Amino acid sequence: MKKLIILYFATVLFSCNGTAQKKTTETPKTFKVTKTESEWKAELSEMEFYVLRKAGTERPFTSPLNKNYAEGRYHCAACNTPLFKSKHKFDSGTGWPSFDREIKDNVAFSTDNHLAYTRTEEHCATCGGHLGHVFNDGPKNTTGKRHCINGVSLRFVPKE
Repeated sequence: MKKLIILYFATVLFSCNGTAQKKTTETPKTFKVTKTESEWKAELSEMEFYVLRKAGTERPFTSPLNKNYAEGRYHCAACNTPLFKSKHKFDSGTGWPSFDREIKDNVAFSTDNHLAYTRTEEHCATCGGHLGHVFNDGPKNTTGKRHCINGVSLRFVPKE
């Protein structure tokens, strides 16, 4: 009888489904620029669509913007919002364009749990396009941040 009672309480204890175990879904954010999936597909290249709209990642060292150090700004490839300044770009050695800071209010952040750990994901604050992720291993003499951005999600606009 004693074993039966212990078994019963163990079953009840381990079968409880508290709120900590419940998965929550973030409410979709509304952006100034919104389009249907077919509209985005018509406007973006296949790779731009994959990265910006499906949160994909381009292969490292494939973007011509990775080694671009000309003066100018980096804009969202989907909606042309200025996201990063060239003076904040640095060579992280990772194979993706990296910046130590974003243009304030033009980049939005969310939590990404798609891998076995939590990362901070970056989006264009105007259209919601996926840009990349931000890490805390950037230049210590500036912000300490490394905004690791898919080059295909950017358009470089040279300084006039």
